[in-house]
Amino acid sequence: MTGYLVRRLGQALVVLWVMSFVTYGLLALMPGDPVDLMLSGDPNVTTADVARLRALHGLDQPFLERYGNWFMGALQGDFGYSRLFSAPVLDVLGPRLLNSLLLMGLAFLLAVSVALPASIAAARRPGGMADRLINLLCFAGISVPPFWLALLMILLFAVSLGLFPAGGMATVGDGGLGDRAAHLVLPVLTLAVASIAQYTRHGRAAMIEVLREDYIRTARAKGATERTVLWRHGFRNALIPVVTIMALDFGALFSGALIVETMFAYLGMGKTIYDAVMGNDYNLALVGLLLATSVTLAANIAADIAYALIDPRIRLTGRGRA
Repeated sequence: MTGYLVRRLGQALVVLWVMSFVTYGLLALMPGDPVDLMLSGDPNVTTADVARLRALHGLDQPFLERYGNWFMGALQGDFGYSRLFSAPVLDVLGPRLLNSLLLMGLAFLLAVSVALPASIAAARRPGGMADRLINLLCFAGISVPPFWLALLMILLFAVSLGLFPAGGMATVGDGGLGDRAAHLVLPVLTLAVASIAQYTRHGRAAMIEVLREDYIRTARAKGATERTVLWRHGFRNALIPVVTIMALDFGALFSGALIVETMFAYLGMGKTIYDAVMGNDYNLALVGLLLATSVTLAANIAADIAYALIDPRIRLTGRGRA
């Protein structure tokens, strides 16, 4: 497994380098630059001032030279300075990264803990009452737009019932653990709904296919209990396609929670990346997108390791899965 992990980490570094070059190029193609935005509020700036500022920020250099300077600085741990927040990029992204990991992790755990038992309950008797009800709820969960669901959550639980805060991360003057947890409830539920529906649908399909296999009929013929058949023989073999979906969704949760973070005024990576792109904050947008890519790559490597743990027939070698 060590050779496999070294190989995958090498591939991940290559992907990150390619992503940094492509993202840097796309950001450079955006209309305007940081100097233009800084000067838009001061009509008395002279041409000499513009030239001096462009030279100071390296915007007068060719594209490849600018990217090379940024890349060499990144290798030394210097990812640049955020224009919007007037602070080093890592100082800005550090707290936002932890916020997103907390929100994403809780939503992911909630989705898995609800979806897996629901998928087994639905697959146990396809076409039955439980299967129809779970399918109906899954279709509703997939179809509901996140922004509309967030509004419903706010109106019901914050405005009408007053059970949870409508937004933010902590109450001014409080900020304790209980207060922080209360502010997380609504965004976590909103973010988890679509994932629950997706995982349940895929888990149900995989479980139905597994329960039709010969070894399941053999286990039942030997007198194994229904619980043993479902959880020991069926559930484990149905996990592999579900783990693939979870790994892909994990990266999407990290960078795709922009709507939820905006609706609940939650300071996470999604909103930070959006603000950086809209504000032409090149360094902040670039590093934020690279962090999102890193999380997606790490989730895929973790999924490959999970394959080997779930199915002993799968071995991780230096050349890939065997």
